[in-house]
Amino acid sequence: MKGLINPPAIYLYRHFVDFRKSINGLAALVESETTLALDSGALFLFTNKQRDKIKILYWDTTGFALWYKRLEKDKFKWPVRENNQVMTLTQTELDRLLSGFTIIGHKPVEIHDFTIN
Repeated sequence: MKGLINPPAIYLYRHFVDFRKSINGLAALVESETTLALDSGALFLFTNKQRDKIKILYWDTTGFALWYKRLEKDKFKWPVRENNQVMTLTQTELDRLLSGFTIIGHKPVEIHDFTIN
């Protein structure tokens, strides 16, 4: 996803969502449970209960786009113990999260056949 867009903000929705929701369902969730502007170009990140999938919703000036990533093994390190319903991430934190690292404590996810020194 890096290099595709330059978002003004990146928001991570901490609670797990039903991944049957697509663009309209996720947009409705943001509208009903936050005060964030959907049409700002910001990225909105969501995960499923198993934490093996991420959906990223954003507005690209012509309409909504939805980016989806599924891990074959392992789980995303999702910050579930934070107090806020929505967290703001930096581009670096998003890159780390999508690369298999936690954004809390900076510990790597266990990845088979790959060692991080």
